[in-house]
Amino acid sequence: MKAEFISSAAKKGQYPELGPVEIAFAGRSNVGKSSLINLLTGRRKLAKVSQNPGKTRTINFFLIDDKWRMVDLPGYGYAKVSKSESESWGRMMEDYLETRETLKLVVQLVDCRHEPSAQDKQMYDYLRYYNLAGLVVATKADKLSKNELNKNLAMIRRELELGKDEKLVPVSALNKTGVDELIKEIGRYIND
Repeated sequence: MKAEFISSAAKKGQYPELGPVEIAFAGRSNVGKSSLINLLTGRRKLAKVSQNPGKTRTINFFLIDDKWRMVDLPGYGYAKVSKSESESWGRMMEDYLETRETLKLVVQLVDCRHEPSAQDKQMYDYLRYYNLAGLVVATKADKLSKNELNKNLAMIRRELELGKDEKLVPVSALNKTGVDELIKEIGRYIND
């Protein structure tokens, strides 16, 4: 997969011009968003991975295969930033999610080891409210046994009130499991 960084934006006027389909990635800080983006693109350092959550503070746009854009949204729920900074991230994300015409799918990452947080639920409800296509991805699947993973996937499905037809894709950036299914799901929106 060919991937190149296009730009970072903190406000609407800084977005790249409208063009190809955009697939956005959202999730709590420290959910493994950067690791997953790097795995999907086959580029180890495309998205900045950090031991300290909250590294992504702007909306980052990447051109993939000269065909579509991957959009890395700032992580939400990070406690070590000021309330005003956290609110500005929220406004930045809302502006993008509510107005970007080329946005076709929001991939929402949740940590499969834990119950979805209030912010995870709020994000999923937000996507529903604005009628945005959402796909939930349960990260860090390698950290649980198969039995624990199945139990936790059922819990995530219940807590987010996912319908029978709504996909929940478990992935592991470490073991590279679930990636093919995720790429297939994303492909449905790119080729639509």
